[in-house]
Amino acid sequence: MEIIISRDVKQIGKLAGAAAAQAIRESISASGSANIILATGTSQFEVLKQLTIEPGVDWSKVVMFHLDEYIGIPITHPASFRKYLTERFITKVEGLRAAHLINGEADPHAECERLNKLLIDYPIAVALVGIGENGHLAFNDPPADFEVEDSYIVVTLDDDCKKQQLGEGWFNSIKEVPSKAISMSIKQIVKSQKIICSAPDARKAKAIKNTLEKPVSNLCPASILQTHRNCTIYLDTASASLLTSKEQFL
Repeated sequence: MEIIISRDVKQIGKLAGAAAAQAIRESISASGSANIILATGTSQFEVLKQLTIEPGVDWSKVVMFHLDEYIGIPITHPASFRKYLTERFITKVEGLRAAHLINGEADPHAECERLNKLLIDYPIAVALVGIGENGHLAFNDPPADFEVEDSYIVVTLDDDCKKQQLGEGWFNSIKEVPSKAISMSIKQIVKSQKIICSAPDARKAKAIKNTLEKPVSNLCPASILQTHRNCTIYLDTASASLLTSKEQFL
C-alpha cells in the first residue's frame, strides 16, 4: 500500500484522477478493456474532474460500475448517486461502452441479484473509493461483513453515516437520509486489481488513523485496504494529521 499526502486538496484529486486514467490505459493495453468502479461524495469531486479530462483514454473500451446507492431515492434527488455519476462522469466522457448504475428504486434484492450476475463477467481493473468518517468503505458501515460473497448487498446506514451525508449537504435534515442502501461488498471491492482511495478533509482524520495504523477490523471497514497488494491512498495534510508515522510519506 502506498500513501500520498499533499497540502493541496485539489492536487490530491488531480493525482488520484491521473493515476486512475493511467491504470485504465494499462488495462486496455494489456487486455483490450477496462472495467472500473466509481465512488461518489465530496471526496471524489476533483478525482472525477481530472479523470474525465485525461488524454488518451479509449472510453469505448471501458465499462463502469458504481459502489452504492440509496434505496428509495429517485435519480432526480440531489443526493442520488446515479445523478452524481451521470452529471460528473457519464456525460463528460465520449463513447463509454457501458455504465451499470444501481437502481435504488427497484426491488433491492432483485437489483442486487441483477448486478451480482452481471459483475461475474466483468473483473474489475480499477476501483475508485473513499473512506467515510466512521471508517466505512462504500456503505459498509461498522461492523461490516467481511465474509459475505455477494458482490452487492443491502445494508443499513448507521447514525454516523447519516450525519456525514447531512453534513456534506446532500439532505436538509437527518430524517431525510434513507436508512437502507445497496452497497458493493467488502470482498468484491478488494477483488479489484488496483484500488485508488481519495480521502481528504480533517473530519476524516480519525478514520484514516484507524484505517492505516490499527489492526484490520470490521469495526473500521476501510482497514481492509491494508491487505490489498495494489492500493494507493491519497490524503491531504488535514486527513493525515493524526497519523503518527506520516513523516515517512511526505
